[in-house]
Amino acid sequence: MLDILVYLSAGAVAGLLSGLFGIGGGVIIVPVLLALFTFRQMPDAVVMHMAVGTSLATIVFTAISSVRSHWVRGGVLPPVFIRLVIGMCIGAVLGALIADQMSGELLKAVFGVFLVALGLQLALGRGPKVGAASTTPSGFILAPAGTVIGGISSLLGIGGGAMTVPLLAKLGVQMRQAVGTSAACGMPIALVGAVAFMATGYGHPELPDKAIGYVYWPAFLGVIAMSLFTAPLGARLAHALPQHILRRAFSILLVLLGLNLLRPLIFSG
Repeated sequence: MLDILVYLSAGAVAGLLSGLFGIGGGVIIVPVLLALFTFRQMPDAVVMHMAVGTSLATIVFTAISSVRSHWVRGGVLPPVFIRLVIGMCIGAVLGALIADQMSGELLKAVFGVFLVALGLQLALGRGPKVGAASTTPSGFILAPAGTVIGGISSLLGIGGGAMTVPLLAKLGVQMRQAVGTSAACGMPIALVGAVAFMATGYGHPELPDKAIGYVYWPAFLGVIAMSLFTAPLGARLAHALPQHILRRAFSILLVLLGLNLLRPLIFSG
């Protein structure tokens, strides 16, 4: 029963953040699932990979719900999405292959550093700025950038919005359209990445029951049960509320989550 409540709560928060910031929710889902899987004594060899793979699977459905709300408000730019998505899919496969070769502890450390860096960026006010008019950046920039974003996103189990939104805003895309387009990009990243994590983890001798590769289905179903409802709410808030206060609060949460993952390294020896 406790597991179900945790899954539902994580899904509610992740869906809200996905719609509000276009980030996919993985920055919340991965640490929560990691803590719960560890508490349930899932083997160390697969626990972080399971958290990442399951997070990617949930983001597919969270992004669909979020994108629908952004789309009806004109928040998605199809030309920008198309120029990003091919590179992102290639990168997502590469990221999953790299993650499969990494130890769970190294993957935790990489994710912890990412969370702290992202949190500090937001706290210091160096997050995305409002772009000029709606614009379509060059495919020569977006295609390779998409590959890098897709690779990092798949490696860490996130939707990619933490990198896509600042990139698009810097290239002149309006903030709300940057968030909406980023949410749309989260779907192919998460789908390709989740399939790759299922494939690379398939047959691993330490997988728990009810897992296919590195995706744990009870957690997946619990998270999306709530995120599908809260993602549209986040999208509506993104079009209605000033974000600077929310961004600062979110940055504190990210730093705390990241430091918690890095704690064994910080205090070792």
